[in-house]
Amino acid sequence: MADTATATDARPPRHVVYCGVCTLPPEYCEYGGTTKKCSDWLLANHPDLHSHLYSEDAATKGMSNLSLDAQKRADKDAQKKAAKAEAAEAREKTARAASKVYIKRVERNKRKYVTEVSGLEAFGLDLKKIAKEFGKKFATGSSVTKNAGGTGDEITVQGDVSEDIFDWLQEHHGEIPEDNIELIEDKKKKASAGP
Repeated sequence: MADTATATDARPPRHVVYCGVCTLPPEYCEYGGTTKKCSDWLLANHPDLHSHLYSEDAATKGMSNLSLDAQKRADKDAQKKAAKAEAAEAREKTARAASKVYIKRVERNKRKYVTEVSGLEAFGLDLKKIAKEFGKKFATGSSVTKNAGGTGDEITVQGDVSEDIFDWLQEHHGEIPEDNIELIEDKKKKASAGP
């Protein structure tokens, strides 16, 4: 019979932590471009690993292996990356401030309506997750569909729940300013009876 390893000889599986921001292992977050956000996430979720990777001793140890020119280049690169990250964050904030969420009530038949919600992705919300929450909250059908222009996705909810969605967004997603949510009513044009 072949020799097999006993349970005591087998090593337990290794637990690897992945960053909640850039999804890389924390040792490689510096290559992801969001070093500051990654550092903040690591400090909040794994303070022991943060102190190991971002302490003064770790930085000094890493820099001691570099030549003087390499240290200067590393400092410049770190400054550039930090400046890029700040600029990207500022652009994201201004884009969010200018973005609008449209809640549109659309008449389907005589007294049947659907509510279309678009623009949520600009605020970093997952449309499929929100559609599922709408379906549960309003006990109705809710799905993610392409909008009429084909330029993006929107959530279509069965029924006239536009004001309820407005209130729900204010209650659960306060990061969306009230001024950035617009209620629209789309009425079907009546066919004219010929001459």
